[in-house]
Amino acid sequence: MKNLLDNISNPSDLRKLNPEQLPQLAKELRAFIIDILATKEGHLGASLGVVELTIALHYLFDTPTDLLVWDVGHQAYGHKILTGRKDVFHTNRQFNGIAGFPSRKESEFDAFGVGHSSTSISAALGMAIASNLKGETEKHHIAVIGDASIASGMAFEAMNHAGVSDANLLIILNDNAIGIDPSVGALKEYLTKVKTDKRLAVQNNIIKALNFEYSGPIDGHDFPSILSELERLKTVKGPKFLHVITTKGKGLQQAEDDQVTYHAPGKFDKISGERIKKEASLFTKYQDVFGKTIVELADKNERIVGITPAMLTGSSLKFMIEKFPDRTFDVGIAEQHAVTLAAGMATQELIPFCNIYSTFLQRAYDQVIHDVALQNLPVIFCLDRAGLVGEDGATHHGVFDLAYLRCIPNLIIFAPRNEIELRNILYTAQLGLKNPIAIRYPRGKGKIIDWQQPFEKIEIGKGICLKEGKNIAILSVGTVADTVSEAITLSEKSDKIAHYDMRFIKPLDENLAHCIFKKHQTIITIEDGTINGGFGSSILEFSAKYNYKNNVKILGIPDEFIEHGSVEILQQKIGLDATSIATLLHTISC
Repeated sequence: MKNLLDNISNPSDLRKLNPEQLPQLAKELRAFIIDILATKEGHLGASLGVVELTIALHYLFDTPTDLLVWDVGHQAYGHKILTGRKDVFHTNRQFNGIAGFPSRKESEFDAFGVGHSSTSISAALGMAIASNLKGETEKHHIAVIGDASIASGMAFEAMNHAGVSDANLLIILNDNAIGIDPSVGALKEYLTKVKTDKRLAVQNNIIKALNFEYSGPIDGHDFPSILSELERLKTVKGPKFLHVITTKGKGLQQAEDDQVTYHAPGKFDKISGERIKKEASLFTKYQDVFGKTIVELADKNERIVGITPAMLTGSSLKFMIEKFPDRTFDVGIAEQHAVTLAAGMATQELIPFCNIYSTFLQRAYDQVIHDVALQNLPVIFCLDRAGLVGEDGATHHGVFDLAYLRCIPNLIIFAPRNEIELRNILYTAQLGLKNPIAIRYPRGKGKIIDWQQPFEKIEIGKGICLKEGKNIAILSVGTVADTVSEAITLSEKSDKIAHYDMRFIKPLDENLAHCIFKKHQTIITIEDGTINGGFGSSILEFSAKYNYKNNVKILGIPDEFIEHGSVEILQQKIGLDATSIATLLHTISC
């Protein structure tokens, strides 16, 4: 039997097949995805789960004329392979390769760039309204969204609008009962009941109440059911909703059995599915330093609660929910709610640790300002994945937090240099701060084996000198201090270079800053956040405020969106690696 996928380079080739050939193509597409991801890594489970749906959509709809939007994009690998990127799919998420998420600049088949959840319905609705205004009333607009993403407020806002429009919009709910972690909430429970009690699909149907033509639930792995229902829905005008039941990780038994791990399993054996164990490390992930420390603190302080928006595993609050299930809250993909929930708890003298990835806190910016900082409520924000995060790319790099948080009154901002400092600031924060605090730390492992030292209180707003020097002063915040230390070691002028860990971006240690400016003519700031508005900007503002004339140079993330690739490669590209910094130091006159 000839391989069908070999002869498909775009959806027009796909449409030449007979419907009876599609199951074979699905089998080949799954095998292709598994074969590549076994060695290249990536988001496996979600893409395996929508293979039949992906094929059916491109088979029946005239993409890219008909517009297809994938929510988040974890599940879009099959889509990419069928739309002209099969031969380069092995470069997925690698530097100068294709992106791990749909990207408008990458392909005309990627109707909308995604990476964060719950945007698909709004985007597709906007496209559908635009088509109506242009008289293109026959064009189809499809949003594929998961059961975790549809519970987000933005998705409901979009459905609320779409239900009173005449937009030719089809929402497909890919219901597999899991996002990265299992889905949570009342809507998830309702969707579970619909699967077992079909009467709910007719009576008291939430989607129908929003004026959608509802159909389903149907088996998302059964081609006859999918093709038949999509064909019917193509003839229905206005907003439509198709409920599709799928299995995340379909086709690889280990991925079906352990859907959390196989969301992005790393390297694995493509035959057995067994994960290839990485070389054992003595070091601990920063997320686990947080997760284990908060359990230790919560054991002694019953007012501590943990909150995360659908990232129990990613934030390592899984440790706390195992020991303190009544004090740990996974609110689903709802960052805005997570922040204001924490604010409400803080008014009642609880101590909320609100753990949100740096890039996802952007979605709750108003709540941070209006509900927390304006009322000066002592919420403890723990911003995981700060700085460059690697292969997930521009949608996930946590490089804007210092800039977008620094301008907010009342908010303390701290970047720990290592695991011990993270542990100590978590301890300090729960002792009774009068202000909210944002603690930002990176993805990946630290460099200290014995980090579980006795707790020590950190004085708020105080930086430290890591190394004395005569002429040049380097000011860093966070774990980039290690890179700076390495660069100084590589420099021929190491004895002339001082290094300060300012630790607090806000409040800035002005006493220490005065000493630095009076002692050193050349000052270099280094951060793994954006140059515009970040830590370096705070030093320039300090210099201007007190009329210093020192030479100040800022290093950090340039004013551009950084692509995907390993953190090491990206640091080299933008000059934030030790060798590049040492080279810069060589050019500066002492």
